[in-house]
Amino acid sequence: MYYVRKRLEISAAHRLELSYESKCTQLHGHNWIITVECRSRELNADGMVADFTTIKRQIMDLLDHKVINEVLPFNPTAENIARWVVDTVENCWRCEVQESEGNVAIYEKD
Repeated sequence: MYYVRKRLEISAAHRLELSYESKCTQLHGHNWIITVECRSRELNADGMVADFTTIKRQIMDLLDHKVINEVLPFNPTAENIARWVVDTVENCWRCEVQESEGNVAIYEKD
C-alpha cells in the first residue's frame, strides 16, 4: 500500500448553524490546518497515489481567504469539512481539520 500526506494551511472564515446559543454562530476566522491522507495499492500512470498540486487546487484554492459558508453547501463544521475533503480528493481515506490549536476533527473512510 502506498500512502501520501498533504498538509495545507488555510486562512478562512465561517459561521456555524447551531441548535444552541454560541458565539460560533457569528462570522469568525481561523488559520486552519487541513491534513489530507491518500492511499492506493497501485500507483497511477505518473507513478503517484495523488498529485499534490491537484489536492492543493481542490482544497486550498477553493477555501483559502474565503467565507467557507459561501463556497460549500453545508454547515461548515470541522467535522463536515473533513468528510467533504475525503469525498472530494481521489484516493483520500482520512482527513484531519484543525481549526485552532487543540481543536481537531478527523474523518476516515471505513
